Amino acid sequence: MSVIVGRALPDARDGLKPVHRRILFAMHELGLVHSKPFRKCARVVGEVLGKFHPHGDQAVYDALVRLAQDFSMHAPLINGHGNFGSLDNDPAAAMRYTECKLRPLTEAMLLQDIASSTVDYTPNFDGSQEEPSVLPAVVPHLLVNGSAGIAVGMATSIPPHNLGEVVAALCCLIDNPEATTEELMEHLPAPDFPTGGQVLDPSNELRKVYSTGRGTITLRGLAHIEDGSKNKSQVVITEIPYMTNKAMLVTRVAELVNSRALEGVADIRDESDREGMRVVIELKRHADPNVVLNNLYKHSKLQARVSCNMVALINGRPETLSLLDILRHFVEFRCEGRQKNRAADSHGRNS
Repeated sequence: MSVIVGRALPDARDGLKPVHRRILFAMHELGLVHSKPFRKCARVVGEVLGKFHPHGDQAVYDALVRLAQDFSMHAPLINGHGNFGSLDNDPAAAMRYTECKLRPLTEAMLLQDIASSTVDYTPNFDGSQEEPSVLPAVVPHLLVNGSAGIAVGMATSIPPHNLGEVVAALCCLIDNPEATTEELMEHLPAPDFPTGGQVLDPSNELRKVYSTGRGTITLRGLAHIEDGSKNKSQVVITEIPYMTNKAMLVTRVAELVNSRALEGVADIRDESDREGMRVVIELKRHADPNVVLNNLYKHSKLQARVSCNMVALINGRPETLSLLDILRHFVEFRCEGRQKNRAADSHGRNS
């Protein structure tokens, strides 16, 4: 139960696991706002370990790195300076080399009301400090960046969504507390993954996911056909499914060609750069590019099934939540925060 509550599952209110919440709060306490200079990640990790999170330093740093990766988070919460890894699963540089600070969105979305008596504080592991039990999120961050974790006997896998669509769905529920899942899906039709791709839903599986909190999503990378040199066609991949290793995808395509499971391929090149992703699969002269592309979807990770299991903590207990449940619990959380703020203001005036 300690692993479930204290490490692996996010809180439905701010969408954060304890380690992420402690990292952001420690950075806030250090004054690492977006308008200030970067500070070494080792300084932040030391602050988190010494005051709030008595676990391994590499675990804290790995969590910090993920918060800064734009290919892992739909809305990265940390601005990283240095090598923070890549889509090819390259590791980040050591914490003594990298630097970080908070992003403006993080300050506005999760920390702007931290000093307004809107959340409760609890003693840290040795009672020398206090830390917030939850951050005062102003939008349902659990849906914005999603979450993934494996606990003891249960797991969670919540896909990320577009921030504007999440806010639109939340406004719909506030305006109409009796709104149905179908009405919410008019504003929040599908997940929005940071690496792009196309969500395929021929059997209306998304409705099941949002209604029950469980289901699977078919996610297909984006590719198009171009005319190459010497009258040869080429398939160009510009987006890949979420959490897919690009280098492993290229290796897998090469293996398919060598085993003759994929016919008509002459060469494979990864031409990705700072401008974006571009994996070129050059075809033989008489190969049909549409057949090759369909075989890529069938045999490689260019098309993948994403499992959804929307489990989060409600009052410290894990529950499987629908889209409606997540938004309703968030509205209740914001109302409670406002009541606490009013009570604190009243107490301050009376004293």
